[in-house]
Amino acid sequence: MPFPTYFYPMSLSTLDWIIVIAFIAIAVIIGISVKNTASKSLNNFFLGGRNLPWYVAGVSMVATTFAADTPLWVAEQVSLGGIARNWLWWSFLMGGVLTTFFFANLWRRANVLTELELLELRYGGKIASFLRGFKAVYLGLFLNCVVIGWVNAAMIAILSVFFGLDATEAFWITMGIMVLVAIYSSVAGLLGVAITDFIQFTIAMIGSVILAIIVLNSDKIGGMEGLIEKSEPWRLNFLPDITANAEDGNRQYTNIAMFAFLGVTWWASWYPGNEPGGGGYISQRMMSAKDEKNAVLSSLFFQLAHYALRPWPWIIVGLAACVLYPGLESPGEGYVYVMKDFLPNGMKGFVLAAFIGAYMSTISTQLNWGASYLTNDLYKRFIRKPNEGEDEKHYLKSARLITIILMLCCLVSTSMIDSIDAAVRFMLGSASGLGAVLIMRWYWYRINGITELVATIAPFVGFTIAYFIGESAGEEFTRNEGPLLFTTAFTTIAWVITALVTKPENEATLSNFYARVRPGGWWGPYVPDEDKAKDRREKWYLVLCWVSAVAMIYSVLFGIGNFIFMDYSNAFICTIIALVSTAALLIGMKKSNILN
Repeated sequence: MPFPTYFYPMSLSTLDWIIVIAFIAIAVIIGISVKNTASKSLNNFFLGGRNLPWYVAGVSMVATTFAADTPLWVAEQVSLGGIARNWLWWSFLMGGVLTTFFFANLWRRANVLTELELLELRYGGKIASFLRGFKAVYLGLFLNCVVIGWVNAAMIAILSVFFGLDATEAFWITMGIMVLVAIYSSVAGLLGVAITDFIQFTIAMIGSVILAIIVLNSDKIGGMEGLIEKSEPWRLNFLPDITANAEDGNRQYTNIAMFAFLGVTWWASWYPGNEPGGGGYISQRMMSAKDEKNAVLSSLFFQLAHYALRPWPWIIVGLAACVLYPGLESPGEGYVYVMKDFLPNGMKGFVLAAFIGAYMSTISTQLNWGASYLTNDLYKRFIRKPNEGEDEKHYLKSARLITIILMLCCLVSTSMIDSIDAAVRFMLGSASGLGAVLIMRWYWYRINGITELVATIAPFVGFTIAYFIGESAGEEFTRNEGPLLFTTAFTTIAWVITALVTKPENEATLSNFYARVRPGGWWGPYVPDEDKAKDRREKWYLVLCWVSAVAMIYSVLFGIGNFIFMDYSNAFICTIIALVSTAALLIGMKKSNILN
């Protein structure tokens, strides 16, 4: 008997529904199976007992960044400016690899439960405690709800197009799935989330590849030759055409915009999954690794999989959607139309399950991560302190309750998200310039709590000023990433002046932080003489690791792309670069002792 036709006109076959329901049931069963482990302590609930191997932690990072919105957003970028439009996020690779070699081991070594707990280790006094509480609300609640809101918006779009539902029906179905995710993540904690991430990511990637193969080989596309022939040439460029004319429909990035991405954004902007110096759920996964070696390897795997191995199936479907459905008001929906129109029975259920899995992995992580801030850095730190007689069981119950409350807050934020791209750009703009402080607080002793507070607030002021400048300057200011560049400059000037005119933290705080974390850098009197020469030598090898890893991952990314598009000479050149840079990376990792 087929599934009820409520989901008219796109009812799935019985086989499709069996696949979808079985997949959701597996996630719930895993959550229940690890309940006892997650219930031992906050350390187990939020960090999986600090015992995750690199491949579990690394895949969990990748799965979280593969949300329901990601393929739709990539398809939207391909529609607006072709393959080269992806440089908006490809440029973050440099910051991600910087985290791998300069910060992953430090996060694990700090031995804190959350990123925000580090603030009271690095800074002292009332400013440190205020900053910790403020960021718990700002990051754990406000920005977290924005992220979950745009992920929900993408899932609503998928359901609307796939099943022909109106927005209200799709909204409530998405909310139902989110409630289910909130329940199992509140039971399973990070360990359950990470295990389900592993399964969900595998299914999601297989589904993405199958979808790309099916649409590429359809009669309407005619294989890779047909896709190349039917696509506008500028859509297939890996690098932007800086002479592109927006009036011709080609919205590739200008040379100034590319400078902003490659020269500024990767170190200046805070963005979920790409925080300069690590942070958010990325630092959570690194802190959950069983040791520093596993923390470094998990981050390295994440960078390779996230940037080089994952995007091409989405890009191919996005290009095919441009051919098949030109002129869509919401270009990202072309991806869903391809799913709807080209997948056979059985495969519809599998690919839909892949999208639901991608959605669930992101939501479960965001809820667990946000709850860790609100529980450990707000409730436990300021509202019900341990010295008031509360035990670990009380905080575990609170963490589960806060997870559910956070989910309810996201119901509201979802209804306010009109555009995924607009939400992404708001996130980038409202944190432009903060990234430099998140990097330098590890390596420069003069960064204090006031400096980080200024760097957190200044982007809002700068972004507001840039908005009004853009209103009078016109579209060209925005197209050249003027708001991002202006906000970054405004924030950087503000925090540098603050760091120079205010005093560093007291000697006891700085000495304790350095002794515990041993970050190296400009720590003056807090670095023992015998460590200074060693630190300089190892840092140069880490620079070699950074440069060679960036070269390796970009060459793998473009090598795969050239091979797919049958440009075998460039694919061969990229392969040679990848091999040489991999050899340099292995030498740098051995000489720097980062894995020892």
